[in-house]
Order: sequence, then structure tokens, then C-alpha cells
Amino acid sequence: MRSAAVTPEGDQIRWVELPGRQPPRVYVHGLGATSPAYFTEAAVHPLLAGHRSLLIDLLGHGISDRPTTFDYTLESHADALADALTAAGVSDAEVIAHSMGGSVAIVLAARHPRLVSRLVLVDANLDPVPRTPGSSGSSGIAAYSEEEFVTGGGWEEVRDRAGAHWWSTMRLAGREALHRSAFHLTRGTDPTMRELLLDLRIPRTFLLPEADGPLPGSDALGAAGVSVVAIPGCGHNIMLDNPEAFARATAAALAPRG
Repeated sequence: MRSAAVTPEGDQIRWVELPGRQPPRVYVHGLGATSPAYFTEAAVHPLLAGHRSLLIDLLGHGISDRPTTFDYTLESHADALADALTAAGVSDAEVIAHSMGGSVAIVLAARHPRLVSRLVLVDANLDPVPRTPGSSGSSGIAAYSEEEFVTGGGWEEVRDRAGAHWWSTMRLAGREALHRSAFHLTRGTDPTMRELLLDLRIPRTFLLPEADGPLPGSDALGAAGVSVVAIPGCGHNIMLDNPEAFARATAAALAPRG
């Protein structure tokens, strides 16, 4: 395990690192998750193994610190991640990022272009979403006020809705971190994550579950050079639900180009 201080107060982002060749690969988890749990199987798959790989936990999640003074906007997450990668001596990384982590990775590539050479987005959030009480995911978490979520019973209600799998990693996240991350994920960025993605000039691939149907705006993404790939036999957690198809698609996205 490695770590780097990413706030003036010395709060640490931590990651599990696998040695290997360049370019480095950085794996970034989604809301309430942790990269070692979600990406280890993928990182060591024969089609993907052999590169220096950082399975990194965003601030407030997993094995990283959970400061209550951090605002947890997508921009702040991206800047903190950039500080950790810089401390690790990483540049021109191939970033594989899931859900909220994909949103952070888009902002990272836009704000810190020297750090990112390719993006593989795994069912990432590209647009703001409405906050809907009682729903799953970021929308339901963000529907609470922070006080309602942290001390007013919202945390427990979300825990009971999350299910055993998501709760196994969500319970590691700070309550303020989880709420603020969800709130800012539903709010999105300005320009939006989708607009930022369209403007990037690096190889970009978007993986989504085939069962979800066509990705909204896929024609515009394709016209901008984003490869949109539907993966069969999976839900939102593509890398866990169909690891073989995920590894094949990711390896194809990261293959050297002539």
C-alpha cells in the first residue's frame, strides 16, 4: 500500500500498487466503493496484467482518509487525485474508471492533461441527474440534506436500501464524504462531464451494459472519437459481473495504435 498527502491538513489518499511496465494504469472506483475490491481481478487478468497499476481510493472512500472539511466536488476529487498521482511519479496514465470515478477521471483529464493519456470509462456519469428521495445510488443519497443524511437517519435508510454488496464497501466511506460526493455528482460540472469528454483529444472508450440499451448521445460521442462499447451479461458493475468481457474490451481500448 502507498499513500500521498493531498490536502493542506495532510489528509492521505492511499492505493494498492502492482509493479510493471509503462505506461502506468490507474483504476478509480465509483461512489461508496473502493478500487482494490472492484478492480483487482481486472488488473491481474492475463489480458491486462504487466503494467504498473495503481488501484486508488478517492478521498473519503476505502483505505483513504475521510476528512470532514473537504468539499468532495468532482473538481476537488480530481485535483486531489492529481496530487496523489504526481506524488507517485505518474504521468500519461491509462485511466480505467467506474461510475462516479469516471466522472472524476474526465475532470482529471480536462484539468490535468499531462496525467492522462487514455480513458476507459465504465458506465460513468456524464450528465447531472435529479435528486429523487428513496431511489438508489447518488440520486437517493443526494435527496437528503447533509444533516438528514449524517445524523438524521438517512445513513441508515441508505444502508438498508444498498444491499449487502454495495454496503460492504460503502460502510468504509465517511458519511460527509458519501453525501457530498453524491450531491456534487448529481449536480455535475460546468461544462458538463459529457461536454468535457467531447472536447478531450485523447483515446476514449465508454463501456456500458448491453441491457441498458443505446447510450444517450452516443452518435455525438462517436463523432467526437469516443468509442462506445456495449458489454453483454452484466449490470452496472461490469468488471465484476462479466470480468472476461470487461478485460477483452478494456484490453482492446488500451491496445497500441499505429
